[in-house]
Amino acid sequence: MKNHTHPTHTDKEIFEPTDPERFAAAQKSTWVSIVINVLLTFFQIVGGFFSHSQALMADGLHSLSDLLSDVLVLYANRHGNRHADANHPYGHARVETAATMILGIFLAVLGVGLLVAAAMRLQHPEALQVVNPIALGIAVFALIAKEGLFRYMLAVAKRVRSQMLVANAWHARSDAASSLVVVVGIGGNLLGYTFLDLVAAAVVGVMIAHMGGKLALEALSELIDTGLDAKEVEAIRQTLLNTHGVLGLHDLRTRKMADNALVDAHILVDPRISVSEGHYIAETARHAVLKHHHVLDVMVHIDPEDDMQAKHNIKLPSRPGLLVQLAERIGDASLAGNRVVFHYLEGKVDVELYLPAGQQASERAKNLQARCDELVRDDPLFRAIHIHSNHAQQ
Repeated sequence: MKNHTHPTHTDKEIFEPTDPERFAAAQKSTWVSIVINVLLTFFQIVGGFFSHSQALMADGLHSLSDLLSDVLVLYANRHGNRHADANHPYGHARVETAATMILGIFLAVLGVGLLVAAAMRLQHPEALQVVNPIALGIAVFALIAKEGLFRYMLAVAKRVRSQMLVANAWHARSDAASSLVVVVGIGGNLLGYTFLDLVAAAVVGVMIAHMGGKLALEALSELIDTGLDAKEVEAIRQTLLNTHGVLGLHDLRTRKMADNALVDAHILVDPRISVSEGHYIAETARHAVLKHHHVLDVMVHIDPEDDMQAKHNIKLPSRPGLLVQLAERIGDASLAGNRVVFHYLEGKVDVELYLPAGQQASERAKNLQARCDELVRDDPLFRAIHIHSNHAQQ
């Protein structure tokens, strides 16, 4: 029913995240990841170079990509947690989505590059070298570190419900898997199968490219306003229909906004109720969805009839024009000065005309009702005219 926005903030004001707990947890876990990835990048690339292990160097580049992604996460976490402002009335949550897409594209390019490089080296088997055993020790250390980092980051991501942190955690798991491949490749090389080190490097490239492509496609899906899955949409539908006063529902639409969603829907209510009661029903339905679902905001449109099936009313006259035509049909311009309620239904108008109280009001209303019943039989504009008497004029 309403689009609620937050107070605007300027760049000169102190930064206040929309969710302080989530922001702090994300910052802490990301800094832990940065420290670990700085160490791993150095030891893997340097160790791989001096031990002649292409697989270990490829895994080091993977760790470097993690380091860059961590920096991107820090940026997105800060800017994505800013309050809504005049230019971003729905907030800045999609900064996380954009960051995830950039990260995904970067990983895909890096993975393809590593795969191509390994494939080209495999074409020259005479140049293959036996790696130094120290490479195996570094690879095992990296495997343990990355698996531990994955478990830590995933726990934090689930606690604060951050899609970007979940993506970063699974990125760490993909690193652990790639490190396992590297351990196997280096071990095979040390056993005499020298080509396995390059095969491991190629496999790491494929894993990085696959993960990057998946992240980029998921982020793209959100950026083009893909809706929630069918199960969640149905759950939201039931929540709206279970609201007292909601008679029907159509045009339910959803779209993702980082870890939340935006929802808008048309609800059907009794056409004879007051505007304030219809607004109350809409607000009740809105708060029910916000309470029971992970939704950022809900826009509820009130319909007095199913506008998917009923005739359109947009071409009908507005109140001033209806009052003029009502007076012409009844033949008494003074009647339009009384309280008149119009109901736009089924492409026509129902009228409720309230006469002031008086001794002759009942008889007058009876005669006028008979005239109106005859009038609306073939009237192209008015479907029904109801005369009410014995009511004080409001």
